[in-house]
This record gives sequence, C-alpha cells and structure tokens, in this order.
Amino acid sequence: MAEEHRCQAPRLCANNCGFFGSPATQNLCSKCFRDLQLKEQQELALNQTLISSSASSSSSVSPSTSISVQSPAPILSMEVEAEEKVRVEADAPAVMAVPRRCGTCRRRVGLTGFKCRCGMMFCGSHRYPEQHGCTFDFKGMGKDQIAKANPVVKADKLQKI
Repeated sequence: MAEEHRCQAPRLCANNCGFFGSPATQNLCSKCFRDLQLKEQQELALNQTLISSSASSSSSVSPSTSISVQSPAPILSMEVEAEEKVRVEADAPAVMAVPRRCGTCRRRVGLTGFKCRCGMMFCGSHRYPEQHGCTFDFKGMGKDQIAKANPVVKADKLQKI
C-alpha cells in the first residue's frame, strides 16, 4: 500500500538537529528554517544600512573625490551574536515606568486611566471633556468627518435649448 501512495520516508533536518525536515523548508526543520530566515533578514538590513551610510557619506564628499563601495563585513556567527545581545541587554539601564496621573487632580490612575483626545490622562471623575476643560476641537473634528464622508456632488450643467 505504501508503494501505491508513493510515501516517502521522513528526512532528518539538514542541520542534523534531530528533527524532521521537509522539502518545502529546504530540508530543514521548522526551527532551523525560521533561524535561517531571521539570519537572511538581518543580513539584508545590515546591507541596507551600509549602503545608506555609504551613500550619505559619499554625498558629503567633493565630486572630484571617488569613493569605492566595499562589500559589507562578514556576518558574525550565531554564538557571537547571542553573546553581544546578552552584553547589550546587561549594559542597558533599567527603564522604570512613570506613574501615570490625572491631568486635573494629579491622582494616580495606573491602568484605569482614561486618555483624552487632547492627549492628557485623566481619572474616572475627570474623564469627560467638560469636567477637565478639554482644549480639543470636537466640533471641528465632527465637521471634518462629515465632509470626508459626504463629498460634494455637482451635476453637469445642461445646455438650454
């Protein structure tokens, strides 16, 4: 029966990680294929940044000077990239969340704050525009929405006989 359906034996991943690969993922398992795609995206981003930086530096150089564009530096191995990522995360200062407060009474609102269209955060008792002296132009916004939703339609003028 296997001969009738031409079943193929499962192939192991080309990276020898122990999982099964498929021809759709270049004989790689799903994890190795995803890692390969991420690596290609990083290479592409690096190439674009190098090209844009060389283009910006060449625009500042006088026209009589010629600049040769060199190929990008070789991509670091996965271990070195992981080590650099850990080092960067360790060097980054801890970012503390700023406590959010009501714009009127300065009460802490935390996650329950209401963000108004004027850009401020308010507590439950000052969330309405008339209670906090909102400066946002609601009437103008409504007029703009109506104008966008209902464009002016004019008929062609008829010729009088």
